[in-house]
Amino acid sequence: MADDPEEGMLSWDESVFRDEHVFEIDYVPETFKHRDTQTQNLTYALRPAVRGSRPLNVMVRGPPGTGKTTAVQKLFDEVGTQTSDVRTIRVNCQVNSTRYSVFSRLFEGTFDYEPPSSGISFKKLFGQIAEKLVEDDRVLVVALDDVNYLFYENEASDTLYSLLRAHEEYPGAKIGVIVVSSDPTLEVIDELDSRVQSVFRPEEVYFPVYDQPEIVDILDERIRKGFRDGVISRSTVEHVADRTAESGDLRVGIDLLRRAGLNAEMRGSRTVEMADVEEAYEKSKYINLSRSLSGLSETERALLEVIATNDGGQAGEVYETFHEETGLGYTRYSEIVNKLDQLGLIDADYADIEGRGRSRSLSLSYDKEAVLDRLE
Repeated sequence: MADDPEEGMLSWDESVFRDEHVFEIDYVPETFKHRDTQTQNLTYALRPAVRGSRPLNVMVRGPPGTGKTTAVQKLFDEVGTQTSDVRTIRVNCQVNSTRYSVFSRLFEGTFDYEPPSSGISFKKLFGQIAEKLVEDDRVLVVALDDVNYLFYENEASDTLYSLLRAHEEYPGAKIGVIVVSSDPTLEVIDELDSRVQSVFRPEEVYFPVYDQPEIVDILDERIRKGFRDGVISRSTVEHVADRTAESGDLRVGIDLLRRAGLNAEMRGSRTVEMADVEEAYEKSKYINLSRSLSGLSETERALLEVIATNDGGQAGEVYETFHEETGLGYTRYSEIVNKLDQLGLIDADYADIEGRGRSRSLSLSYDKEAVLDRLE
């Protein structure tokens, strides 16, 4: 066997990656490009907190993969280096979708340990957080990331009300709220109770979809940090950018680069080719679908599976099957249909059926096979 591996082939201990972590979804880039205005607006809203006052509340909106979470993370990191008098806590509402679980996360962020699992009352949980803030004379800034999930569970108004009214019950408690929504169809303010609307007057910061040149610029930076030199050609990068722009979600592009790199390694190649990208795209284009599915409960998954199997079927028939499988009643069924619709997983449209009046027809928003594959 020759000493030098074939030209263009990887030896077993080599990699096309310089740092694979750069292509992870939760990677926070050092330089955050094309979001200067948004960052300035967020900084402006938080400036009072650094001076010991209550910050302005903010509503951050924009489609998935437009830099919202990264902007908040970067800002929180910066505040942390400026002062220790501000506590910043980001809550992922896809995981914590009830008021109680949001406040459990705030408790953990305040005391650095989890609240007792025996379950303490919400009032007590809340009281301990507020008293600690007053005692330490600290300002708390809470980011409710993916706040849309609180709306899907009808928990948003109660959660915000508690945070925004804290100072009335606990004088001296200073809390600011950043709500981050990645559901473009959700009218955050309109969906809140009037009692919350009267106290929640947020600054609005909008994150638009990145355009083609911006995508190329951001992907180039990831490529420079994540891949070894010469792994991917200009035309292949442009192709990845096209695919990313089609989806409107930067995360698709970043995931696409990682999977294409892994595909090249599987072939033992030192370079990522167009075929590696195309093969990877079949998976990467569903990154949003996978993310939405990962947050569903067993019952929600069960209903989605029934809908997938009866794609385009009438709501009545779908309910019958769902009821047989889960034993759940119509009210819960109807709530889950609405949630799956709001998540963009299904389309629930009313249609006139001959002899039956109006009925909802339920169809998948994604390719049936893609949904069923990922539910397994």
